[in-house]
Amino acid sequence: MEHPPDPALALLWRHRTDAAEPTLRRGPKQRLTLDEVVDAGIGLADREGLAAVSMRPLAQGLGLGAMSLYTYVPGRQELLTLMVDQVLGRTTLPPHGDDLRTRLAAVAELQYADYLAHPWLLEVGGRPWLGPHSSDRYEWQLTAVEGVGLGDVEMDQTITLLVSFSAGVARATDAVRRAERESGLSDAEWWEANAGALGEVMDGSAYPIAGRVGQAAGQAYQAASDQVREFEFGLARILDGLVAYLDDTTG
Repeated sequence: MEHPPDPALALLWRHRTDAAEPTLRRGPKQRLTLDEVVDAGIGLADREGLAAVSMRPLAQGLGLGAMSLYTYVPGRQELLTLMVDQVLGRTTLPPHGDDLRTRLAAVAELQYADYLAHPWLLEVGGRPWLGPHSSDRYEWQLTAVEGVGLGDVEMDQTITLLVSFSAGVARATDAVRRAERESGLSDAEWWEANAGALGEVMDGSAYPIAGRVGQAAGQAYQAASDQVREFEFGLARILDGLVAYLDDTTG
């Protein structure tokens, strides 16, 4: 059984084809562009999180009737697909340098920065839509490892490794930020308030290694964790491994 192409594809690529911007349903003349609708969704997600993005509140914020929004996008999932691609297009992709480690680091650092700026990107599920900006991003990422001795599948896996690592640290960073907002205490303030009680219940004789390492880390971080250091340390070790792997396979 054949299935028609998903309408989200035409919407994603609307600026890179000769076709006019798609209109999904008949109705009053549209007074906004689809870009403006998608930007409003991005703004709502940035301010209030992904759960706040639904058709009715978005339409209200734009001064539209709830049903009018469906003349722009078929539904919420398609809206999220457009939001992801549009927000990726806001980030300038810098030219790659000559040094391999620098190129690989740039891939991870750019992705990490986007996740921190728009944490809702970590929550969007569904199919891995290939819109124009996500395709630009993937091409730029692959350019960082083109010609270094990896096979095509290994090139894809290398990018996946760097992006997945960035997502993991960004997710932990967002969790700390949310905890700080909800508790009204910074990580350092919470740790200071609870260090004494934790020291009593987690006796050093019962947890000698955890106590020693935890104390050293706490003094270094002045908090329970330090995501910036985690990112820098983890990325450096990933790069060490990738460079060593290349040396072994091409040497």
